[in-house]
Amino acid sequence: MPDAALTTELLLRGAAIGALAATAVAFFRGGASLSVRVAGLLFCLSVIGYVVNSSPSLRSTAGLLIAPAWALSLAGGGYFWLFIYVLFEDRRITWLALAPAAALTVVGLVGVLTTSPVRNGVWIVHNLMEIALSAHALYIIYRSWRGDLVEARRRLRGPFLGVVTLLTIALAGIEIGESVGVQASWYSLAGAATLALFCLAGNFIFLQTRDALFGAAVPAATSDTPQPGIDAGDRLAFEKLAQVMDKDEAWKAEGLTIGALAEKVGMPEHRLRRLINDHSGHRNFAAFVNARRIEAAKRTLADPAQARTTVAAIAFDLGFGSLGPFNRAFKEATGKTPTQWRRDALENGSPKPEIAS
Repeated sequence: MPDAALTTELLLRGAAIGALAATAVAFFRGGASLSVRVAGLLFCLSVIGYVVNSSPSLRSTAGLLIAPAWALSLAGGGYFWLFIYVLFEDRRITWLALAPAAALTVVGLVGVLTTSPVRNGVWIVHNLMEIALSAHALYIIYRSWRGDLVEARRRLRGPFLGVVTLLTIALAGIEIGESVGVQASWYSLAGAATLALFCLAGNFIFLQTRDALFGAAVPAATSDTPQPGIDAGDRLAFEKLAQVMDKDEAWKAEGLTIGALAEKVGMPEHRLRRLINDHSGHRNFAAFVNARRIEAAKRTLADPAQARTTVAAIAFDLGFGSLGPFNRAFKEATGKTPTQWRRDALENGSPKPEIAS
C-alpha cells in the first residue's frame, strides 16, 4: 500500500478508536443499568479490537495488547448482539446471554489452531455465526419497536442501529470472501473509512441522546398511584388507564398491544407511551403488562386452593400465549421458576406472597 494511503488508513482507524473510547467512557459513567453499561463497554472494546486486529500495521505495533484486542474482536458479533439484547429488551446480562460471544471466541480459537483448508472453513462458519447474530439483532430491534416506551430509543432503532447491523453483515461478508480467496487492494482503506464514519456518527448520536436513551427509568410503580408532580390532565388519564388495566383486567387479553390499550383508554399511542414511561417507570410495554400478570401468577401459585391447577393453565388464563414466555418472564421477575415459587410458597404456608418492589 502506498505511503499516503497507509497514512490515511491509520488516521481513519485512529479516529475510529478515539470515538469508540469516548463512547465507552460515556457508557460506563452514565446512569444506565449495570447490564447496559457493561454491554456497551464490551461492544465498544470489541470494535476497538477489530479496528486494531484488521490492520497489519496496527497489529505489528500493538505489542502485548494485541492478544486482548484479538480476543475481543473474535467475539465482536456476540457483544453487538448482547448490547442490542440488553438495551432494547431491557434484560440483564446472564451467562446464557454471554454464550454467543463465548461461542464465537471458541470457534475463532479453533480457526487459529487449525491449518488450511480446514481453517478457511472454520472462519466461514465464524462469519456466518456473526451474520446470524446480526440478523437476530435486527429482528430484536424490529420486534419490540412499537412497544418501546422510551421515545429516544424508538427514534434510534431504525436509522442507526439498523445500519449498524447491516454494516456488521457487510464486514462479515468481506471476511468470508477473503477466506475463500477473494482479495481487493481497496478493502483495508475502505474498511477503515467505513469504521471511522460509523464510530464518529455513533459517538455523536449516543452522546447526544445518552440521558434519554441509557438513563435509568424511575422505579417501576407497584401501585396505580402516579409519580408526584403529575399534572391534572395526566392524572385523569392515569386513573383511566388504571381502571382499564385493573378493574377491566385488560392485561389478561392475549397479545395485548399498546395500540389496542390506547383505544380502550381513549388516547393516542404516543401519549400513552409517555404516560406509562414517565409515571410508572416502565421502559417497554411488555414489561408494563407482564408486571400485573406476574403478580397475579404469584398469588395464584401461592394459593392452596389452586394447588392442582397446572402452571400452563395459569399462564394461559393470565394472557400468555404459551408456557415458555411465562416461565421466562416469571423467573426474570422473581428469580425462581413458577414451580419453585409454588413449592416454596405452599411449604411456607403463605397464600398471599409479598409483592416485590
